[in-house]
Amino acid sequence: MSAPSTAPPREELEPQLEQYRSELTGYSYRMLGSSFEAEDAVQETMIRAWRALDKFDGRSSLRSWLYRIATNVCIDALNGRKRRATPMDFGGPSEPRGELLREPLPDDAWLEPMPDARVTPSHSDPAETAVARESIRLAFVAALQHLPPRQRVVLILREVLCWKAAEVAELLGTSVASVNSALQRARATLDERGIGSVEEASASAPPAEEHVELLAKYVAAFESFDMEGLVALLHEDVEQNMPPLELWLRGRENVLAWMQGAGIGCKGSRMLPTSANGSPAFGQYRLGEDGVHRPWGLQVLRIEGDRITGISTFLDTKLFALFGLPAELRPGS
Repeated sequence: MSAPSTAPPREELEPQLEQYRSELTGYSYRMLGSSFEAEDAVQETMIRAWRALDKFDGRSSLRSWLYRIATNVCIDALNGRKRRATPMDFGGPSEPRGELLREPLPDDAWLEPMPDARVTPSHSDPAETAVARESIRLAFVAALQHLPPRQRVVLILREVLCWKAAEVAELLGTSVASVNSALQRARATLDERGIGSVEEASASAPPAEEHVELLAKYVAAFESFDMEGLVALLHEDVEQNMPPLELWLRGRENVLAWMQGAGIGCKGSRMLPTSANGSPAFGQYRLGEDGVHRPWGLQVLRIEGDRITGISTFLDTKLFALFGLPAELRPGS
C-alpha cells in the first residue's frame, strides 16, 4: 500500500505560490536573457503549477517543485533559438560615425535589462540581496547565454542559488556525477570570458552609497550637455553600446566624438533614476519640438572605483513601463 500524501491541502498551497515569483523571475531571466520573456516564463510556471497543484505530493518542497516547472518552461523556450547577444559579440569597437545608425537588428537578438525590484525579494537579508544583484549583472547574464541550457541550469542552481549537487540531479533527472561534470564545463566557459564567481563579486562590490556623488555629477553633466564635465567622469577605456544597434564604442575620445556628432540629439535630455541588473540606471527622455520629453533609452551604467567604465543604452521604449517610469515628462514636472 502506498504511503498517504504529506502535501498540505490545495487551499494552503495556492497562497504560497506567489511568494516565489521574484526569485523565479530572477532564475528565468538568467536562463533567458530577456526581462519580458522571463515575466512570461514565470506566468506560465504559475499557471502550470496551479493546474497541477492537486498532484503535488509533498515529497519535495514546493520551492523545488516550482523550480522544476520553471526549468522545463525555460528549456522549452530556448529550444531552437539563438542566444541573446550584446553588441560586443558581433566584433570589435566601432568608429563614432553617424552611418552606424543603420537598420537595427530585431529586438529578440539582444540581451535585455531587468529591474532590480523584480528579482530581489523584499524580505532578503543583505547578503542574499548582494548575491542576487551580482548574479544579474549584464556581464554575468551575457556570459550565461554562451552556455547550453542544461549547463545554465546547473551553474545557476549550484553557484547562484547554492543548491546541493544531489538536489540539482533530482531536478534534472540525472546523476550527481553528471551535474558536477556540467558545472565544470560551465565554469570553464565563464572563466574564459573573465567571469569570476558570484560570491567573490558580491563580496568585493562597493556599497551603492559610494556612487551617489558620481551619479549626481553624471546626471548634471548629461542634462546640461556639458561634455567636458561628462568626459571627466568616464574611465579612459569606457565602453558605450546601444542595442538594438550593433555599434559599440571604446575610449573617452570616441564617446565624446559620438556625443558631439551623431549623438548630439541627446542635447536637452532629462534623466530619471532607477536600478537595473544590480547597477545604477536612468531612463533617458529626449526633448520633442512640443517641449515634452519622451522615452528614448534606458541607460545602465557600470562603475569601477571612481569612474564610469560602461554605458549600455537600450533603445527599447517598452522598457520604461517595465521599470515603472512615466510615459512622458511635461514642462514643470
